[in-house]
Amino acid sequence: MIKIFVPGRLCLFGEHSDWAGTYRRLNPKIVKGYALIVGTNQGIYARVKQHPQNLIFQASFSDGSKSELVTLPMTPEGLLEEAQKGGFFSYIAGTAYQILTNYEVKGLEIDNYLTDLPIQKGLSSSAAICVLIARAFNQIYNLQLTIREEMEIAYLGERITPSLCGRMDQAGAFGNKPILMTFDGEQVELEELSVKQELYLVIVDLGGSKDTPKILRDLNSCYPFPKNQIQQNVQQYLGILNAQFLEKAVALVKEGDAQSLGTLMSQVQVEFDRHLIPACPDQLTAPKLHLLLNHPELQPFIYGGKGVGSQGDGTAQLVARNRESQDQAISIIHRNFPQMQALKLTISPPAKVKKAVIPAAGFGTRMFPATKVIKKELLPIVDRDGRAKPIILKIVEEAIMAGIEEVAIVVQQGDVEIFQEFFQAPPKAELLNKLSPENREYSQYLEDLGQRITFLVQESQEGFGHAVFCAKNWVKDQPFLLLLGDHIYQTQTALSCTEQLLAAFAQSDRSVIGLTIMSEAIIHKAGCVTGVWQKPNSLLEITKLYEKPTLEYAQANLHVPGMAESDFLGVFGLYVLKPEIFEHLEAEIQNNCRYKGEFQLTTCLDRLREKAGIMGYLVEGEYFDVGMPQFYRQTIHDF
Repeated sequence: MIKIFVPGRLCLFGEHSDWAGTYRRLNPKIVKGYALIVGTNQGIYARVKQHPQNLIFQASFSDGSKSELVTLPMTPEGLLEEAQKGGFFSYIAGTAYQILTNYEVKGLEIDNYLTDLPIQKGLSSSAAICVLIARAFNQIYNLQLTIREEMEIAYLGERITPSLCGRMDQAGAFGNKPILMTFDGEQVELEELSVKQELYLVIVDLGGSKDTPKILRDLNSCYPFPKNQIQQNVQQYLGILNAQFLEKAVALVKEGDAQSLGTLMSQVQVEFDRHLIPACPDQLTAPKLHLLLNHPELQPFIYGGKGVGSQGDGTAQLVARNRESQDQAISIIHRNFPQMQALKLTISPPAKVKKAVIPAAGFGTRMFPATKVIKKELLPIVDRDGRAKPIILKIVEEAIMAGIEEVAIVVQQGDVEIFQEFFQAPPKAELLNKLSPENREYSQYLEDLGQRITFLVQESQEGFGHAVFCAKNWVKDQPFLLLLGDHIYQTQTALSCTEQLLAAFAQSDRSVIGLTIMSEAIIHKAGCVTGVWQKPNSLLEITKLYEKPTLEYAQANLHVPGMAESDFLGVFGLYVLKPEIFEHLEAEIQNNCRYKGEFQLTTCLDRLREKAGIMGYLVEGEYFDVGMPQFYRQTIHDF
């Protein structure tokens, strides 16, 4: 059984532009649609397991009530019939129908044990259910779908119901991250954004009512060719004005400029009212919305706000001045508008990576007999500055120079003192006195580095995954950089290999694996991945990881479209991982799931991919393996 959470989605800017942009296929003069979406902090929680023949679902609603237990046969006819009935369970059936007609799957048993997302309030609760169903099938049956592909399945699933959902609704699949969506006919582009500072919003269920189908009918009647001034105004607002607003909004969200963002929201609402209310006055005049937006007691705590979704008296969003103002605004709303429900939405920047882990507890058997007297991580390499450095120092410097603040080196119990001594002053004063002034200064540099290093003990050497797990209590709940203890890195670009990977993590806010292009001749010696390029030859959404595949397996399952037939994407030896990786490592260790007698990292990375997604980044640089004699010799020559 697995647990899945899917949030709702809030349209910060650009409501109605998703369907409006699709009319470009009929009228190319229509401007592309643009919308800025973010996942809510609330959503739908479920426990999921496989069922041999049926789709079984029980729903929990936001008011605490539960539905009856529904059992649907996993047949195309039965699912399609249920989908076309309409209602809550139509979304479940519609998405299951799309999965069943495209993939070989059986059934699912889904317990939606908690829903804290308001239903039918412009936060795409129906789309969240559809994404949940697509993700459940994806993870249970290992369908290797990307997040974008889950969104597409969910969209197609909802479209065979009576729902008139737009293309933006399923963006909650990306979680609590701002997404810029562009709509050009049937083409949809997505760009993930990150913010520099927290943004504190309040989402308000206005406790009113609106007729969303009528709003959509009235506004759709203005397309594709306007027949009067009212219809021209609708197209102007959802076209050129929306594009201008979105350009400003994207810049403000990236900067985390709450004050300007709130001001822009209020301006957008004024223009929405001026251009769109005449097209549907009975629904879009929205007295409850405007009463809230203009409430005097709220003004000291907010920078501005606007309606949500199709607008009308459904939901509002407010930009609070800070965390305390967010709480104050919610308190005022609950006191003065008891029929309204207010929820928090905080958009946060990616967590800064401050810690690095370097496993160095292996026996170094491939470097025998040298490793009888010296740890392989202490073998020397001549750096660009002409200094003979032990390998471990070069790896530590790679992390520190990229901005890492603390480093943990995982070692055997008997090796702690050996490693510690290197990062301390020479034990004999006469040795220090014999050093040149420059080298005495460098000795102090090593001592300073030592203040930032923690040594963690791996009591028994049970594999790479086990070594990483030894850092769990030290890492705690932070993302961390993972470097191999027998790899060093080099690049000719302005950013080091590690800096490149940290930048990719900040951009995607997902765990990232460094990648390199490997030929078919050596792929059996490394981890290998495949996936879908999000940025060509740069950022890849990984759909499958495999440790040391045979060439036949790699050719059949791991080739990346667009690459030469003889090339594959192999693991570079650098990772930025979110702390959730420890959940999967712990589960494998507790269940004694070993590969060739050891606990591996790769299988747990694949579990993390299934649950939260993992990106791959094609590093501009080289790695040098010093873990085997032939590679070590080549490294000394090339590095």
